[in-house]
Amino acid sequence: MLKVLIVVLLIALAISLFSGFYFLMTDQGDKDKRGTVNSLGVRVTLAASLMLVVVYGVATGQLGSQAPWEQPKPVAPQDGE
Repeated sequence: MLKVLIVVLLIALAISLFSGFYFLMTDQGDKDKRGTVNSLGVRVTLAASLMLVVVYGVATGQLGSQAPWEQPKPVAPQDGE
């Protein structure tokens, strides 16, 4: 469930990015149109939400890394054991 939420937030961030680009091209510096500013606000909110979800997932142990360099090394038996 947490991974699905992360993917949805990433997709929403991409949509917000492209909508900001669209508003940037259509507003053409008109001070009365605030589409670009609103899109930036939405994107910042989505990015903060994404960071909070990832931090929550790591803190609760629901998210982790499976990178080979982060796996614990096997312990060799000591002499005399």
